[in-house]
Amino acid sequence: MQVLQVQLEIRPDPAEVGRARRWARSRLAGSGTGIDESLAETLILLVSELVTNAVVHTGRPAVLRLSLPGDEVESATVRLEVADRSDQAPVPRCVDGDATGGRGLALVDGLADRWGWSPEGTGKSIWCELDRCERPRQVMETYGIEASTYEGLAFEAV
Repeated sequence: MQVLQVQLEIRPDPAEVGRARRWARSRLAGSGTGIDESLAETLILLVSELVTNAVVHTGRPAVLRLSLPGDEVESATVRLEVADRSDQAPVPRCVDGDATGGRGLALVDGLADRWGWSPEGTGKSIWCELDRCERPRQVMETYGIEASTYEGLAFEAV
């Protein structure tokens, strides 16, 4: 399986979050992953959350990395990593309903199939993975089930 691995240097500036989203979207389109719209939108949201965390909580440069499967692959894993120069572990927070922040890692946990972090050099790398799988949609279409009825839901065709 062919995997495209790309990276982007991120400055410690909140404007970098928008640049990271645009960059990731263009890489998705170029890899063929962009055809899977729900996966692409989820990945862009995850890019936004992890880059925001790196910029806001460390105030240091970071590196955004994407590992994208080639477009001939029906099912594969898309991996996103943000490496920063802070050795502080990421800490999910519990916030009340009126808080304007503090939900980033909860979103990552809810949207990604897997996520974690590890020390990297003098800092750390926070990563998440999304499984790209067209098979359930193909099975549903084979049996005449409207795929959009179940859009955004996790399901297994047995």
